[in-house]
Amino acid sequence: MKTYLVGGAVRDRLLDYPVSERDWLVVGATAEMMLAQGYKPVGKDFPVFLHPKTHEEYALARTERKTAPGYRGFSVDAGSQVSLEEDLLRRDLTINAMAIGDDGVLVDPFGGRNDMRDRILRHVSPAFSEDPVRVLRVARFAARYAHLGFKVAEETRNLMQTMVSDGEVNHLVAERVWAELYKALTEQSPAAFFQVLKECGALKVIFPEIDALFGVPQPAKYHPEIDTGVHSLMALTQAAALSEKPEVRLAALLHDLGKALTDPEYWPSHHGHERRGLDILEQFCRRLRVPKAAKTLCACVMEYHTHCHRVFELRADTLTDMLQKLGAFKADSALQDFLLACEADARGRTGFEKVAYPQAEFVKAALQTALAVDTQSALLGGLQGAQIGAAIRQLRSTAVNAFKQHYQQTIPLNQA
Repeated sequence: MKTYLVGGAVRDRLLDYPVSERDWLVVGATAEMMLAQGYKPVGKDFPVFLHPKTHEEYALARTERKTAPGYRGFSVDAGSQVSLEEDLLRRDLTINAMAIGDDGVLVDPFGGRNDMRDRILRHVSPAFSEDPVRVLRVARFAARYAHLGFKVAEETRNLMQTMVSDGEVNHLVAERVWAELYKALTEQSPAAFFQVLKECGALKVIFPEIDALFGVPQPAKYHPEIDTGVHSLMALTQAAALSEKPEVRLAALLHDLGKALTDPEYWPSHHGHERRGLDILEQFCRRLRVPKAAKTLCACVMEYHTHCHRVFELRADTLTDMLQKLGAFKADSALQDFLLACEADARGRTGFEKVAYPQAEFVKAALQTALAVDTQSALLGGLQGAQIGAAIRQLRSTAVNAFKQHYQQTIPLNQA
């Protein structure tokens, strides 16, 4: 019975990258032996145990044999005769197929350390193609390590393309897609996730709403990059620089989905794309089972990002209504996240990456003005039902209008 540190902990240790958790592999043991030593079983599909003291995961060495389509279509052999090399052979990438024993010696049968040195993401064996989740995992590792110069090996990209053409990725289930997407959105270079999927043809299958944006032109005056898909990834990159929240990054990525519905006759104009995209967003979120808070933020950014960009031109009542619809008057308001996503959109354009976004401070100042309004007069004036809400809206709108006039006198809106 031998124990090895495996997977991400080995990889990230060699990269001098932060190690968040450690996974252990046990060779030469049985489930009965683990239970006898006090380990707690937690694995559903294969034998995984929690250490009785550290609570870290210890998995028995195993081999897998493909029996059906999809990531669940495997039979597992976790017998005590399975060797370390056999277990490492079933792993996805060479940089994930290394182990360190109790003696501190690195076990690297598939050249993971060399690929790490050369900054290459390469599959271990042809068995890579048996699990469609691995397409997403490669893309996610690209998002994690793109800033270090990692690229997908040509032969791995070709294999991923074959998996797409063979229909293997069609068997991905929503929970796994969302789980990998969410993790990718937390990485340093999330746009690389989508770029890798696009290069192997998987983006069209897994995220067709995003793929449809590529090739859709926008006015060069406002979008020198022209292509809507390129702009969406640029906005995602800017969102990653502005916020660590995956929800903000997702909202920036998806804000222009409606432009894919514009009749080419009207290109490069996209009038009304903000509301047209809401149905596509609904389909996207329903299919991937996106959590409600993230979906709500995405919808707000999609519908109101143009309002936010043009906030200096909005009438006071329009601005007040926007704040109301954004939930800005509530204690748990996500207005700051909304503004960050809008700023990412504004900066996600060629040549505009460092542009100032004074709209954000203007919106926040207008909100504070509206919040400072004494609404008691509306509550004590004998009004009822919807009349109270209308009266409060009018009080806030009047205050916002006064704020806007003062602001315009201080800083002309055409210079803000």
